[in-house]
Amino acid sequence: MSRGKREPALGILGGSGFYDLPGLMEAHSVEVGTPFGSPSAPLLVGRIGRRRVVFLARHGNGHRLLPGEVNARANLYALKLLGVTRLFSISAVGSLREEIAPGHVVLPTQFLDRTVGRPSTFFGDGVVAHVSLADPVCDVLAGVLAAAARAIDAPVHIDRTYACIEGPQFSTRAESAFLRNMGADVVGMTNLPEARLAREAELCYATLALPTDYDCWRTRTDEVRVLDVLATLRANVEKARRILADAVERLDPSAPCRCQTALDTALLTPPESIQKQARLRLGVILERRLGGVEPPEPESRA
Repeated sequence: MSRGKREPALGILGGSGFYDLPGLMEAHSVEVGTPFGSPSAPLLVGRIGRRRVVFLARHGNGHRLLPGEVNARANLYALKLLGVTRLFSISAVGSLREEIAPGHVVLPTQFLDRTVGRPSTFFGDGVVAHVSLADPVCDVLAGVLAAAARAIDAPVHIDRTYACIEGPQFSTRAESAFLRNMGADVVGMTNLPEARLAREAELCYATLALPTDYDCWRTRTDEVRVLDVLATLRANVEKARRILADAVERLDPSAPCRCQTALDTALLTPPESIQKQARLRLGVILERRLGGVEPPEPESRA
């Protein structure tokens, strides 16, 4: 069955502490190979209410991947291959603002990239595209997440900026202060190059950021400790699951969005100049633009 015949789905990328999706009905595991390597873990496909949902644990089963080891290209490619049109990214973050307390909900609309050496594009090797990343987050998805968070009376901070650092170490005090001065509101390690790749893949993308700590900018005694983070994570994960259950019901994965036509004004290489190998490598990414590209069929395991 070609991807074009798949039922459209909502995707969920689970971050630290978010390794499964209770309430996912008719669930089955799907192993996917991609031209960019293997995803972090087998993908879990099922239904939440009326919606088809695909879940992927970003750090792998058992949290075995460092942020810099996450193969974001393979993850995004695999999600799109399975029919995902709209993608929620769940991320644990540190707060860089006094008013954003651990346990609150943050919906970033901008990103600062402080990563080093992570592959950040599907293109190259004979195909050139320059997507616009002026507004990297889908307004529709962010609005739905905000409404779902408010429905459970969660404190919500919208239109914030997420700084993505390389890690895996937490920030120095100087770095924490620098990010604040740069205008960042939260700091994490995973949402880039994810947001960049989502736009290239014509996926709607939004982040549900869950602060676990205040990083180390406030006082000389502040520092991030994993044990403290884990304690807050447990409460955050339950909150995220409630928000997502509501958000999924509010969204139609088959509804059109401008995010899903991002390549219309971005692809510079004429289609007739794209060689066969590049067409095969970018089959899922360029399928809408090129047509006639049959992506590989994923292997399903119950």
